[in-house]
Amino acid sequence: MQLPTKTTIERMRTARWYAALLALGSCGAPAREAAPAPTPVAEPAPPAAPQSSAATSATPIAAPAVASIWQDVPGTAYRFELVPIPGDVAAGIAPFWLGRTEVTWDAFDAWAYRLDEPADAPPASGPDAITRPTKPYLPPDRGFGHEGYAVISIAHKNASEFCRWLSHKSGRKFRLPTELEWEHACRAGASTRYSFGDDAAQLAQHAWFAGNSSGKAQRVGAKKPNAWGLYDMHGNVKEWCVGSDGLPVTRGGGWRDAPALLECAAREKQLPAWNASDPNVPKSPWWLSDGSYVGFRVLCEAP
Repeated sequence: MQLPTKTTIERMRTARWYAALLALGSCGAPAREAAPAPTPVAEPAPPAAPQSSAATSATPIAAPAVASIWQDVPGTAYRFELVPIPGDVAAGIAPFWLGRTEVTWDAFDAWAYRLDEPADAPPASGPDAITRPTKPYLPPDRGFGHEGYAVISIAHKNASEFCRWLSHKSGRKFRLPTELEWEHACRAGASTRYSFGDDAAQLAQHAWFAGNSSGKAQRVGAKKPNAWGLYDMHGNVKEWCVGSDGLPVTRGGGWRDAPALLECAAREKQLPAWNASDPNVPKSPWWLSDGSYVGFRVLCEAP
């Protein structure tokens, strides 16, 4: 009898992962029809992070044939979409879902202002209690826009606790992506500087950055998505991830950045300037008083 090859075994593993993805997509939140697609200073380039083996082709890989899932936000009528991302066996990346857009205030307000709880509910307590952010020093949206706009001025702890809260409420496992997962999703199979190629002159079609943002964050989903249907992976807001060392790092660049910081491999750790004007001692672990270009996107694991 002929033994299965290594390639056959890898394909069988991937097939089992996709089966798990489909199983999760059919439970939890009810099935829904897909919503219509959204209508459409400079800093030095940072050191590049290691690339996954998905970054071996100059041509983007077609989107996976697994369904998107929708997540209802407790305490609101809002829901958001998560896009299936294929795994990479060689790089050790399992398939997962990733928010089609950056997390917006529509979802975040439910967490920050306890819209999921009765008005007279007592504060959470105990070692496993999910804490909520303190009141920010300045209006966190900076007047850029609220409904449909990416959450900004947010510290890594705030983004992580939002994921923990949503996991508790939904029964799914939400978290921030690792750098490897984020770059794999951003590239969508491409090996070029950007998910759409190497030509920075095309960046304005795909991203909000220093050259076209008018000095502020913009509504999510207004630019072209990448090959896997993800919006704003380049620009608009820097997105919190977990580095290979387990420490916070941002990816993707933001509305105030030069093209180099929007490249797929670009990365940036938190700088003191992001929270310089916070008068608190110690400074808030929840908000970045000067980080109006820092947000996040959520990942949902397969069961």
